Amino acid sequence: MSREYLKRATLTSESDATETQKIVSDILKDIEAGGDKAAMEYAAKFDKYDGNVILTDQEIAAASALVPNKVKRDIEFSHANVKRFAEAQKATISDFETEIIPGLVAGQRSIPVKAAGCYVPGGRYAHIASAIMTVTTAKVAGCKHIVACSPPRPGVGIAPSIIYAAHVCGADKIMAMGGVQGVASMTFGLFGLPEANILVGPGNQFVAEAKRILFGRVGIDMIAGPTDSLVIADKSADPAVVAADLVGQAEHGYNSPVWLVTDDRPLAEEVMRLVPGLIADLPELNSKNAEAAWRDYAEVIVCADREEMAATSDEYAPEHLTVQAEDLDWWLERLSCYGSLFLGEETTVAFGDKASGTNHVLPTSGAATYTGGLSVHKYMKIVTWQRATRDGAKPVAEATARISRMEGMEGHARTADIRLQKYFPDETFDLTAES
Repeated sequence: MSREYLKRATLTSESDATETQKIVSDILKDIEAGGDKAAMEYAAKFDKYDGNVILTDQEIAAASALVPNKVKRDIEFSHANVKRFAEAQKATISDFETEIIPGLVAGQRSIPVKAAGCYVPGGRYAHIASAIMTVTTAKVAGCKHIVACSPPRPGVGIAPSIIYAAHVCGADKIMAMGGVQGVASMTFGLFGLPEANILVGPGNQFVAEAKRILFGRVGIDMIAGPTDSLVIADKSADPAVVAADLVGQAEHGYNSPVWLVTDDRPLAEEVMRLVPGLIADLPELNSKNAEAAWRDYAEVIVCADREEMAATSDEYAPEHLTVQAEDLDWWLERLSCYGSLFLGEETTVAFGDKASGTNHVLPTSGAATYTGGLSVHKYMKIVTWQRATRDGAKPVAEATARISRMEGMEGHARTADIRLQKYFPDETFDLTAES
């Protein structure tokens, strides 16, 4: 490749995994052994909160009353869009049965998990949209019990807008607890909750590590790192829009990578000129995050042509991928590694993050090479079944016996033998592995 880096990252987005793992592992062990009491002790230490853990109907109503009507309508609009898209996704999975050979019928069923635990970040920012994305998809999937868990703020509790969103979207219980202790409480079934079958939702490195450790005991959506975004732009792109999109994603956190891939050097240079001013114009916290992310993690890459741009993007496998270039259909067909794709200037990552309907819980750190984001499918088990007539079982039993003996699995072979002997006592079968 002939790509040129006008700006290279000086840091990677990897955290001190060893130290984080030990801290999280110790907390999980303490809470599993100590139950509700231990979880409350960690909540008092980290959340600085001593109110109700499971919100009452009265508390939910009181919090909802604090949310401005305009914001309520926006939450309801976003929920409706996410619900419609999730319902369309669910419709792509169907139960079926098919006759494999005469007398042998096999089928597929999609069964939602019973209990979902949805983690909604609420520390640095109040992630209203995360409540919408996680709870709505679980509800559409058909989960019988959904917990929305979010960190309370000292003396305040969960942000009222998060409470309203979780309630509107169908959460059965809302838990005021953050971090590892919240994840542990959902997993271990504390405070009268059912044990979660799956944990979903974004969070900081401690939440991500807790999910990683617990994976296997429960399902998870994915192991998430810092959010990342890539913009592909050609000469037709507006540098001001490109720069705004990069800055908008950089504000997520100090270690959130943003990348620009282009085949137009003047556009790249203009974007680099514009970004610092846009960052400086943000509110202080947002500006501080975006400044560090742009300084330490951002990259600007100039490629020879659109094929090299696409190949570069696929190599990075970004969580969010924006294309502001000509011939959008070509890009849609060519690109293959991304969490969610935003085609054209008329849409942007923030639309998907907040209200357009696609999910914003997406694979980070290159995981888009092998997985997609959160969807109704994550909450559903695709299981298979089969039944057979005796005649239909006959050729399968013969093949099974011989394959099993070739593998050295005599016990398996004999489960086939006994059926052949029972169903066809007057017939002789060659069930040895030799030719």
